[in-house]
Amino acid sequence: MAEFETAQGASIGTRTAEIDEGLRAHMNKVYGLMSLALVVTAAIAVAIGTSPYALTIIFGTPLFYAVVFGPLALVLVLNFSFHRLPVVVLNGIFWGYAALTGASLASIFVLFDLPNIFVALGSTAVAFLGLSLFGYSTRKDLGPIGAFLIMGAWGLVAVSIGAFFMGGLGDTFYMALNVLTIIIFAGLTAYYTQSIKNTYLEVRLHGGPEAEIYLEKAAIVGALSLYISFIAIFRSLLALMNND
Repeated sequence: MAEFETAQGASIGTRTAEIDEGLRAHMNKVYGLMSLALVVTAAIAVAIGTSPYALTIIFGTPLFYAVVFGPLALVLVLNFSFHRLPVVVLNGIFWGYAALTGASLASIFVLFDLPNIFVALGSTAVAFLGLSLFGYSTRKDLGPIGAFLIMGAWGLVAVSIGAFFMGGLGDTFYMALNVLTIIIFAGLTAYYTQSIKNTYLEVRLHGGPEAEIYLEKAAIVGALSLYISFIAIFRSLLALMNND
């Protein structure tokens, strides 16, 4: 009996170690995808933002509407079709979103000073790392808070679309909207990180033969979720700095 218990304990310990190692690899994959997407976004933003000709094509033609509303369309497709879409399509959505976001961010090189852009970017990176670490390490269930924040994020999207077609917002409301955006997506950064971690653990413990494919898809969606939060915080911080 003692030998059986020892063998069983060793098996459980090995299994736990494998899950822990797999979790680290999964999180590294998520953060790696997100970081590479940010690099792609930055490269596209700089290439377009420093070219008057490219800026004219993007912001002076109907292509502007594809740049503005394309990312929203891609997220809607992903949300409603995640389980049916193959990995290759999810990758296409991910990189398409990063490219369109880069094109839309090109305007910051016209609207903002370069030092402010770097300060906002650095501040966002520091805040993101802290929030993501909190989400990964906390034992508090962020699920209920996350559900509320997701509804708030969609509310922000609706307000932003309304403001786009109405010609903008008043200065006070614009500042308040940016503050609210930072609060919501700061919370979502922690929530998404915890959700990515928990999803991996649940699939590894209870997943069937399709677990690997599901986790590959989950890594892409997780990276996109964190990427969206990072960009939202960065945009709003930059807007608030410009308002000072």
